[in-house]
Amino acid sequence: MYPTALTQLARGNPFSAPLFSLQKVEEPQQSLHGQRTRRLAAAATAEEGDSCEFGSQKYFLLCGFGGILSCGTTHTAVVPLDLVKCRLQVDPDKYKSIARGFSVTIREDGVRGLAKGWAPTFIGYSMQGLCKFGLYEVFKVVYGDLLGEENAYLWRTSLYLAASASAEFFADIALAPMEAAKVRIQTKPGYANNLRQCVPKMFAEEGVWAFYKGLVPLWMRQIPYTMMKFSCFERTVEMLYKYAVPKPRSECSKSEQLVVTFVAGYIAGVFCAIVSHPADSVVSVLNKESGSTAGQVLKKLGPKGVWKGLVARIIMIGTLTALQWFIYDSVKVYFRMPRPPPPEMPESLKKKLGLTE
Repeated sequence: MYPTALTQLARGNPFSAPLFSLQKVEEPQQSLHGQRTRRLAAAATAEEGDSCEFGSQKYFLLCGFGGILSCGTTHTAVVPLDLVKCRLQVDPDKYKSIARGFSVTIREDGVRGLAKGWAPTFIGYSMQGLCKFGLYEVFKVVYGDLLGEENAYLWRTSLYLAASASAEFFADIALAPMEAAKVRIQTKPGYANNLRQCVPKMFAEEGVWAFYKGLVPLWMRQIPYTMMKFSCFERTVEMLYKYAVPKPRSECSKSEQLVVTFVAGYIAGVFCAIVSHPADSVVSVLNKESGSTAGQVLKKLGPKGVWKGLVARIIMIGTLTALQWFIYDSVKVYFRMPRPPPPEMPESLKKKLGLTE
């Protein structure tokens, strides 16, 4: 029975053919409002004490609000490091290192110069966070329903990757205008001192294209970054509770669960920084130089140039990602939102594999 069951599962693999072949699963339960609720990779229905039901409109809206707080505040907090990182990428001969970058910036612009670009950073990354986290939860439920309970568990990593990539596609469209303005303010001395000066000037020079010419490189940077951020985080949390935490998640306090969230977020952040750094270098140079294309910038930087500023980015992104997940999970705790435990194998799948009597 065991090999036969595995053969059946392999044939039911939704990624083994161009078209999905969904397996038949048990009918989902009906909620009080007649809505479908299915226990997917990270799904659960509302339990006693929760302020909303998992997958409800209120749940998704609160997830989006958590994304605004987690991304907007954290990216704004590290603006000085981000400024030095961007300047190191576009002018390595002048700034040479992180320490020298801070020294030169303070000498030329004063301490206040380290805060350049904070406004577009806060606005842009708040909008990105709204779409990134809010739409990730939406796509995770939608794709999970398409796959079915068993396939959603078997292919949960692919589910996380697909949901996060879809969410980031729209999140970057929201981020692109403010990202372009931020980089222009931070990397072109004398161009503009604030957002009010920068936006009209950019529009007068290049029109709407000025705000979206970096969108494709932004997708190249952010989509792999976000896919790594969410999939690595989800699987790391799963492994931490399985191998590192000495007791089940249900027995952990809220504070202990948030510590696990922070640790998993930092581990995911390190991988995110490495995966997305070459495209980040291209975006920084592209938004600084008028009339350049991504291909021209990539050729100019060369294989070594695209890795300039990696240490600063690892420090920044590792800390950012950990804090973002911590804040996002804290918002869920504060608003008493459903926080499903790590996914477990469905009973129907256990029976197919002969793991239960």
